[in-house]
Amino acid sequence: MKNFLIGGVPEHFNLPWYIALRDKEFQKRGINLRWKDYPGGTGEMAQALREKEIDMAVILTEGIVRDIINGNPCKIVQVFVKSPLLWGIHVANASEYEEVSDLRGTDAAISRYGSGSHLMAFVNAENHNWDLKNDLKFKVIQDLDGALEGLPKGEGDYFMWEKFMTKPYVDNGTFRLVGESPTPWPSFVIAVRNDVLEKDDESIEAILEVINAVTENFKTLPNIDEMIAKRYGQKIEDVREWLSLTEWSDRQLTSKELENIQQKLIDLDLIDDKIQEDSILYHFQKKS
Repeated sequence: MKNFLIGGVPEHFNLPWYIALRDKEFQKRGINLRWKDYPGGTGEMAQALREKEIDMAVILTEGIVRDIINGNPCKIVQVFVKSPLLWGIHVANASEYEEVSDLRGTDAAISRYGSGSHLMAFVNAENHNWDLKNDLKFKVIQDLDGALEGLPKGEGDYFMWEKFMTKPYVDNGTFRLVGESPTPWPSFVIAVRNDVLEKDDESIEAILEVINAVTENFKTLPNIDEMIAKRYGQKIEDVREWLSLTEWSDRQLTSKELENIQQKLIDLDLIDDKIQEDSILYHFQKKS
């Protein structure tokens, strides 16, 4: 049995992994895959990959592309969720801010620098024609729990996080949703450390085959909407809307998608230079 450790956020996007692990699908392929939750998100997982705490991660596309360009020795092996991530822009319920334009020049609460919440604050600022150098300020709050505690105390003025995961806290009056900002690219990819790929890419390919078989039929699983609602504290109508908007994938990022991401990171001054596609994307050898 070969051992692998994968990291991901404890969110409904990753429920297919839980189902595959529950049903021992990886063990049937001779693989002992263990899952580790990273509530801190992309920045926390990128660091874990660098420090070899995990072998692979389900991670936000723009975050890992930027971190690979900045020296993280890993590669993207495939897209996991091809639909955009719908980021909600939230303020504390008692906040004086009523709409996104009011947030210009205020403090964005982010999980950490290099995280999705950090990078998407730049995308949102550009979408609203803000000055990226002067209109963006940041307050590190670690994760969603940090925002729930900090925003009502004035630790950060707004917080960007996946809309459906934060909706229960809008419903209960902790947050107010003032806007949305979808990613202009596929939301989640699977990244693997280079040394793991060099040692045993066949096992990684087997892991992908297992999870892709689960995601292919995920939406048609009996009572999957009820399972998600119960597990993640969601309203059933919100889960059904989320399922209608979410599409999983078994393909690699295209050259055009990667070019778009790198160009956007350049435009936002988040990387200095683009790098070659084969330094970011991994392509498995076709079997004869």
